[in-house]
Amino acid sequence: MDLLAIGADVGGSHITAQVYNLSDHTLLEGTRHRVEVDSKAQSDAILDKWAEAIRAAAGHLSIETTAGVGFAMPGPFDYPGGIAWFKGVEKYDHLYGINVREELRSRLGMPGNFRIRFLNDASSFAIGESFKGRSVRFSRFLAITLGTGFGSTFIRSHIPVAGEAGTPPDGFLYDIPFNGSNADNHFSTRWFLRQYQKRTGHEVAGVKQLAAQVHEDPVAEGLFSEFGRNLGGFLSPWLRGFEAEGLVIGGNIANAYPLFRESMSAQFSANDIEVDVVISELQEDAAISGAALLCDDTIYAGLIVGQTENTI
Repeated sequence: MDLLAIGADVGGSHITAQVYNLSDHTLLEGTRHRVEVDSKAQSDAILDKWAEAIRAAAGHLSIETTAGVGFAMPGPFDYPGGIAWFKGVEKYDHLYGINVREELRSRLGMPGNFRIRFLNDASSFAIGESFKGRSVRFSRFLAITLGTGFGSTFIRSHIPVAGEAGTPPDGFLYDIPFNGSNADNHFSTRWFLRQYQKRTGHEVAGVKQLAAQVHEDPVAEGLFSEFGRNLGGFLSPWLRGFEAEGLVIGGNIANAYPLFRESMSAQFSANDIEVDVVISELQEDAAISGAALLCDDTIYAGLIVGQTENTI
C-alpha cells in the first residue's frame, strides 16, 4: 500500500501544495493546488489560505490517513518548533511568534500527534532534487537557488550537511562575507537591478528583462559575465572543501545560465575545480517533494533542522 504525504512550498505571494507518494517518490498528478496569499495580511487570513491549499491538494483523501504535511518554508523560522519569526523581510510579519504547526492542526481538524513539519525552502529543494532530479547520480553535491535571495544546501546521501566536511556551521552560504557585503547581496536579483541602475541610470523589471536585451545591451551582457565570475570564485573553495561531485542550480536566475556559464566555468578551471553543473528541471516540484519527504520519519531523523534563518 502506497504511503502518501502532502508537500507545500511557501512563497512570498503564494503557496503550492501537492500529494506526494513516499513509496515511489512521485508527485500525484491532478493534486497540485496553488493559492495566492497576501503576505502582508493578518495572521488568520494567511493561515486560512495555507490550510485551504492543503485541503484542496488532499481532495478526496482523508488528510488524517496521510503520513502528514511538510512545508518548504522561508525564514526566519523555528523549523523544529514550528514557530514563525518573520520580521524585517517584507513578508508574513503578522505571523511573528505564532506557532504555525498548532494553528494549522486546528484549522485542519487534526490531532496533536499529526505530523506537520517544516524545513528551510532551499534545503527542501535540495532534498527533492536528490531523489528525482538530474542530481540523483551524485552522492554529495551543493544545491543553490538564485532568485530574490541566495539559497544553498550541501547534500550527502539525501541529507543536508552542516558544520562538517568543509561546510559552514549552519550549512548556509547566504551570509558569508563577499566583496564588502555578503553572498546574498551579490547572488540574487537585487544585485542585477542595483548594478544596472548604478551603471546606466535606468531601472529594469527583473533578470528576465536583462536576459532578453543582452544581445543589444553591452551593460547587461557585462553584468551576466561578472555575475558568473563572482559566483564561480565564491563557490570554488566550498565545492573543494565539501568534495562536491555536482553543483545543482535552481531559482529564476537559473534560466539565464547560458549567459553566465562561461565566466563561471572559467573560475572553476582557474581554481582547479572539477564539478558537474546541473540546472534543475524540477524547480518547484523539487521543493514540494522535499517538503513531503519530511513526513518520512527515517529521513526526518537525519535532517539538520535547527536553522532559524534564511533570506530566500
